[in-house]
Amino acid sequence: MNNNIMNFNETDTPWDDLHEECGVFGMYDFEGNDVASSIYYGLFALQHRGQESAGIAVSDTKKGRAKVTSHKGMGLVNEVFNSEILESLKGDLGVGHVRYSTAGSSTIENAQPLVLNYVKGTLALAHNGNLINANELREGLAQTGAIFQTTIDSEVIAYHIARERLKTKTVQEAVREACKKLKGAYSLVVASPRKLIGARDPFGFKPLCIGKRDNAYIITSETCALDTIGATFVRDVLPGEVVTITAEGIQSDKTMCLPTSCEARCIFEYIYFARCDSKIDGISVYESRLKAGKFLAKDSPVKADIVTGVPESGNAAALGYSMESGIPYEPAFVKNTYVGRTFIKPKQSSRESSVQVKLNVLREAVSGKRVIMIDDSIVRGTTSDRIVKMLRMAGATEVHVRISSPPFLWPCYFGTDIPAREQLIAYNRSIEDIRKIIGADSLGYLELDRLPQLALGLNICQGCFTGKYPLEPPKDDIRGEYFDKEDDIEKKNANK
Repeated sequence: MNNNIMNFNETDTPWDDLHEECGVFGMYDFEGNDVASSIYYGLFALQHRGQESAGIAVSDTKKGRAKVTSHKGMGLVNEVFNSEILESLKGDLGVGHVRYSTAGSSTIENAQPLVLNYVKGTLALAHNGNLINANELREGLAQTGAIFQTTIDSEVIAYHIARERLKTKTVQEAVREACKKLKGAYSLVVASPRKLIGARDPFGFKPLCIGKRDNAYIITSETCALDTIGATFVRDVLPGEVVTITAEGIQSDKTMCLPTSCEARCIFEYIYFARCDSKIDGISVYESRLKAGKFLAKDSPVKADIVTGVPESGNAAALGYSMESGIPYEPAFVKNTYVGRTFIKPKQSSRESSVQVKLNVLREAVSGKRVIMIDDSIVRGTTSDRIVKMLRMAGATEVHVRISSPPFLWPCYFGTDIPAREQLIAYNRSIEDIRKIIGADSLGYLELDRLPQLALGLNICQGCFTGKYPLEPPKDDIRGEYFDKEDDIEKKNANK
């Protein structure tokens, strides 16, 4: 082992990161060029949004009744696709998807995009988000004879679009009418035989934007995916808007839009989920994280020798803390972000036994120094505890932890895998209690009233911090079958 590096193997403890559900990417090239390769690179740019499965579905609009060709599999984008597979995906219209499951188990059947063949033709659908009325909608469909191939709420959406299409003049009307039945978070990309459609829920929980490259249009989760393929940003899809892209241009349906005061974007897009070089609803993710760090320095100052961030989302906040406090910023961690599928298995028990990802501390950066460590969140506290120990083992004389979000006190039902309240370290504990548990010399969180400033005044969802959700949460936990099993395991372990 290098004497300057302390090694931390994540097989020793459950990983404590939050996860997003999905990333979506749709493209329509009006010159007739194949889009699969561009979708692949777009998904590669969105890999941070989901690493369990990936898929692409394309169709050739030049043919009479377009046939959808698709390929999807478990794992990272570069594990699922190779040049031969991409070459076989012929078509000028397509959608792609990367997934981390927050509802529905992690299996190939649940990988997206979903391809639906029905009386009006074909649909390929990719979905980011989580519906809180999915079980109710699924039961209603089942009672009328629907047979489901997956356990994900995205299939419920696809079914409703297909059924509405039998009663509407256009597919975009069918998407709109189906969306009226949905409660919760969704950003959709839908490919019909000759249209690319995007839809965003009225609260705007999940991001969605439009881009253009030459004579091709793109609808995707983040602007970083546009940059990757050399496309230019056109605009964000508005909360509640349904956009339709055809050879005639962009059509907009805003009949589901709410007053801006009712919107509720997920603040964790800015704090954690989105890639640092993305802009969401006109706001730079990087600037938001810098601002969070500056707020921490103002509200929770402490004397120290260096400031460092836990990669990746903690880095910009750490830099902001440094800029505001005058304490030097020093990268102290090395993280291998993507090393294989073992890292992203959703069940906690799987992560404990198979995760091989390593996080390293650079001894020379921290030895003999008072360290301020910036991270985006503390969920269960298991990782924070270990990282503090790592810093001390590497020679840090003091470790002061600062978190660029408020304490988690409530679960999320809208596509973020924040667990049940009993599993949250902040539940029924004071900040001093948490400090003792993780072994830090001091601990400070971002103040709740700072959150709107990170989004420049745009309305945001604060449900996981306050328990006040933008719409009434479900009475039962609908976040996926493995959560129940995971909770059972945790309860059994706690009772030992």
